[in-house]
Amino acid sequence: MTRIILCGACGKMGGNVLSLLEGDSEATAVCGVDLYPREIGIPVYTSFADIKEEADVIIDFSSSQNLSERLEYAKNNGLGIVLASTGFSPADLALIEEYAKTTAIFKTANLSLGVNLMQALCKAAAEVLGDAFDVEIIEKHHNLKKDAPSGTALMLAETVNEAFDGKKKFVNGREGIVGAREKSEIGIHAVRGGTIVGEHEVMFAGEDEIITISHSARSKRVFAAGAIRAAKFLNGKGAGVYAMKELLAEEQA
Repeated sequence: MTRIILCGACGKMGGNVLSLLEGDSEATAVCGVDLYPREIGIPVYTSFADIKEEADVIIDFSSSQNLSERLEYAKNNGLGIVLASTGFSPADLALIEEYAKTTAIFKTANLSLGVNLMQALCKAAAEVLGDAFDVEIIEKHHNLKKDAPSGTALMLAETVNEAFDGKKKFVNGREGIVGAREKSEIGIHAVRGGTIVGEHEVMFAGEDEIITISHSARSKRVFAAGAIRAAKFLNGKGAGVYAMKELLAEEQA
């Protein structure tokens, strides 16, 4: 049994995780942490320092703020931690790498199985199509999302760029007289509105033909399910940074 501390427990994603765990015989939430606690069926604390329960893994659906507190708690208590938020700064990423020397950390821009399959498909397409096709990425999210472009869009751009040995430059939107598009560009465009859960499209535009690879999340439950899978995977793992490719490799072994 994987015992989970749920950070951001009283938010929408926390609710989705708890709902899915009700029918899960392999994982359970022992407590939650949230700045605005309320009754959700498990103990909820405003600080990790107040936690009394024993656990195996933290699922963090809060934000990039106060990241060091969660990482320090995981390190001091020998827990794995699933970082399910995005919008990390360069300083945050450096901190994650430092803690990964002593702590098992699962970090991915997107916990959806479909998005991770899309990632592989985009890399394969870029390797086949090469510079003959221009790559543009369009991402759409709800009007409350704080970071842009999305972590998933950047992940997809970086994956495509691997096919070009990292030589492409990312252009976030375009405005004004920007001149003709350069072959060295990967365009990334962010749309915000309504309650869009998350949509990503990678367009390969060539001469007289367009290839589009896209993914649309219709519910936040797909991300909650991915976080639970990641927590089970991380339970008992040694120090290091893990991602969906390691999880999928283990599940398919």
